[in-house]
Amino acid sequence: MTISYTLKVANSRFGGFSKLLFRWKGSIYKLLYKEFIVFMVLYAVLSLVYRRLLTEEQKRLYTKVAQYCNRSTDLIPMSFVLGFYVTLIVNRWWAQYTSIPLPDQLMCVISSNVHGKDEKGRILRRTLIRYANLSAVLILRSVSTRVLKRFPTMDHVVEAGFMTQDERKKFESLHSDFNKYWIPCVWFTNLAAQARRDGRIHDDVALRLLMDELNLYRAKCSMLFHYDWISIPLVYTQVVTIAVYSFFAFCLIGRQFLEPLEPGQTGDLDMYIPLPTLLQFFFYAGWLKVAEQIINPFGEDDDDFETNKLIDRNLQVSLLSVDDMYQNLPPAVKDKYWNESTAQPPYTTATAAETLKPSFLGSTFDMRMCEDAEQSQPADASPSALRIQTPLLSRFFAAASPAISIKNFGRGSRGHPHLRHPRVDGGFPSPYPNRSEDPESVACIEEEGTEDEESGASQPPMPGGCLGGTRPPEASEMQRKELPLIQVKAPSSDSIGADRPEAWEP
Repeated sequence: MTISYTLKVANSRFGGFSKLLFRWKGSIYKLLYKEFIVFMVLYAVLSLVYRRLLTEEQKRLYTKVAQYCNRSTDLIPMSFVLGFYVTLIVNRWWAQYTSIPLPDQLMCVISSNVHGKDEKGRILRRTLIRYANLSAVLILRSVSTRVLKRFPTMDHVVEAGFMTQDERKKFESLHSDFNKYWIPCVWFTNLAAQARRDGRIHDDVALRLLMDELNLYRAKCSMLFHYDWISIPLVYTQVVTIAVYSFFAFCLIGRQFLEPLEPGQTGDLDMYIPLPTLLQFFFYAGWLKVAEQIINPFGEDDDDFETNKLIDRNLQVSLLSVDDMYQNLPPAVKDKYWNESTAQPPYTTATAAETLKPSFLGSTFDMRMCEDAEQSQPADASPSALRIQTPLLSRFFAAASPAISIKNFGRGSRGHPHLRHPRVDGGFPSPYPNRSEDPESVACIEEEGTEDEESGASQPPMPGGCLGGTRPPEASEMQRKELPLIQVKAPSSDSIGADRPEAWEP
């Protein structure tokens, strides 16, 4: 029987898990105590032999062997090997549980789409859901030892009411070398098609919905079969098992109390009982035992799946749903909150404190906004608005495009006073506040801007020109004479703000 302790850990409190440590059924103590006793007995035997039976020369040899074994334990990656293996086993264990076929969805579709209150309609619905349960019983007999012990032969299945004698004859007359759990599903589809022809299923949409639910149910039966067929590779299980056993075989020899080799040396403290080694065995060997227990959850361990209880529950609930509950509805009346705009279910005295808690309206509901009114004004987000760029990006774009220059940015910034504010002396602030401005370079930029406004045309900026303030004007004039003349159409402030160079005219 599955051991459930969910109620005991519903609330986290001091010492809450300590009560679980004293349980026996389903505990690690019950699972590991035999191996733990064997390990302690072997350790005690080796300790007595070393202390009482060996000579001094033999003790020296044993000490060297023990030190070698103790160093060898560090070469076995126990945490990595066991951690990856147990993670794989747990994921597979939960996937197997979710693959157990449950008829809940299928029985709702049968009850709502297979019509007829007469005896024939009742027989039809009960037969459909019985075929589904029969398929689950057949597949569980193939994978679960508990179910096989309950239904060892087909006679037991017939006696339990999952199959009639005529259906058994049909089932056994179909010869196949493989598992025949799928035969009741085929009977289900044929019977549903006959019900559609007889008008018990009103339309093809309802038939399609019924077939889809049956296919999902059959797919889970198939997954159980494949989980039982395809196991975790045996070589991986062997590697993990050998790693654990060899690790503690080295520990039996290497974790013994050793006398010092030289007379003047101080030896380790003789604790008689190696508590850290025993705890290490308890953790690692217990980890391996957990994986061994849940690698096949269809056995008879304490925490294996209750497959027989699932069969009982599925049959009872499904027959109740498709038969007794078919069109057996309570009267539809006005609910308690019919005349109330907001429904508020009552609270008991034990839960009355929850009504004082405010409802969650969002993580930003209580965030304080800036009190400055200008920050809340809507901003112009038109595409023609000039984008604010960093000085480094402005240099890059200006150098990459001949139609964009520092002079154009200067004129554009004066056209948009909200981007750059003039200083008291009439100039504009530098994009680098921590750097000192070169008066000659600033004057050169303003002079180029004035010439550009008068002539209506601009030239591409030259690297190392007046902007950097490092080359004399004569060098710039020489470069202008050497380069071919290119006429560039004067860009407007809108095109500059959008960072799009105009077409060049040779």
